[in-house]
Amino acid sequence: MKDSDLYRQGAAMRRKLLGEKRMTELDANYQDPAMQKFMELSTEIIFGGIWSRPGLDTKTRIMICVISDTATGRIGVLPEHVRMAMNEGWTEEELTEALLQLVGYVGAPFVRDAMNAVVPVFAERRGAAAR
Repeated sequence: MKDSDLYRQGAAMRRKLLGEKRMTELDANYQDPAMQKFMELSTEIIFGGIWSRPGLDTKTRIMICVISDTATGRIGVLPEHVRMAMNEGWTEEELTEALLQLVGYVGAPFVRDAMNAVVPVFAERRGAAAR
């Protein structure tokens, strides 16, 4: 799998979205052989096959992930997707408005949970910008 063009393309896309430092930190969580298989598969299929498709820019794709996470209550992965969104140029204000837009469509409890999950990411980014 790691020898395929799709895997290499996916690894490059994952690196672009996460940044080298964050990718290295996350990969430390995938030391178990079963989790390594998961990461290889997701790198090839999700990042190589889906994220690398033509038709949508990366910035739009990441907003779809943020909205999907919120709408389906996938709060565990939401902070990572918000980091990726900010790496792609989405601002704290734009992300906040996108989440607030969902109050009327997916409900306040989902959005409240999402906001609670992303506020630390915003604070983290504000702190990094102040340095």
